[in-house]
Amino acid sequence: MRAPDSSIQFDENGHLKHFLTVNGLTRKSLVNILDTAESFINFGQREIKKVPLLRGKTLVNLFFEPSTRTRTTFEIAGKRLSADVINLNASRMSTTKGESILDTVRTLEAMHTDLFIVRDKASGAAHLIAAHLPDHIKVINAGDGRHSHPTQAMLDMFTIRQKKPDFSRLKVAIVGDILHSRVARSQIHALNILGVDEVRVIGPRTLIPTEIEKMGVTTTSDLIGGLEGIDVIIMLRIQHERMDGQLIPSEQEYFQRYGLTENKLQLANEDAIVMHPGPINRGLEIASSVADGSRSVILNQVTNGIAVRMSIMAKLMGGQEKRS
Repeated sequence: MRAPDSSIQFDENGHLKHFLTVNGLTRKSLVNILDTAESFINFGQREIKKVPLLRGKTLVNLFFEPSTRTRTTFEIAGKRLSADVINLNASRMSTTKGESILDTVRTLEAMHTDLFIVRDKASGAAHLIAAHLPDHIKVINAGDGRHSHPTQAMLDMFTIRQKKPDFSRLKVAIVGDILHSRVARSQIHALNILGVDEVRVIGPRTLIPTEIEKMGVTTTSDLIGGLEGIDVIIMLRIQHERMDGQLIPSEQEYFQRYGLTENKLQLANEDAIVMHPGPINRGLEIASSVADGSRSVILNQVTNGIAVRMSIMAKLMGGQEKRS
């Protein structure tokens, strides 16, 4: 699989051509996406939940890796924009993965697809597809390997902004399995672009990537000290399926040291909010009382995902969003 190239996202005039990664975008671009999502946020409460922005367009959810939550929100977002949505949960048996993907995409391209939503276990899959498509077909990365999950990061930024509009004053903690998390990487890029005061990465040393400080974060393996003065706590899922060997001593010990409980939450600022990209492992990453508590915005994240993905689709298909 080729290394991801962020330049594929833009055409020669600087217009956003695909949405593959947050890295390389400007603050103005991110804010514009969030502002547009504001106009879509109440659509779910309307009697008629559709607008004709993508009427006549065909959107394909091309998921080589299963994800009910992400696929469903993309499907709802596309349908609310009046697109025709096709869901494909593809599995690949061949070891020549790149060829397999491109064969599938070329077949769907021949059926006049306008937008591909791509999710794959391999880093760079969405970039590979985007590099081999004609200019009129768009690609959105719905998660690729450990590399990137840009729409999740954007819905997380939208959720934060609802509660805490001034990013420049925020201290954000990202807690847990950073090593295997494409979400964390995209969140870090987005938070830094939006100008937060500090991003802290907290977790066992076995689950923190080497040299992650180069991304503009501080790191610690001490959750107790790490939560002091924090405004936003983002808990991450332990990704057992991606682990090669035993990287945590036991689930019980992990919860004792890194699980977010009511007592540990009190260490953060009194108005701190709690987030989790899902799915949640209750009693491992977070206590149910916290996940369901008054400071949790986890369900807000799910709702906001539809509006943010509508915003990104609308901008791509409109072709007017610029890099700067």
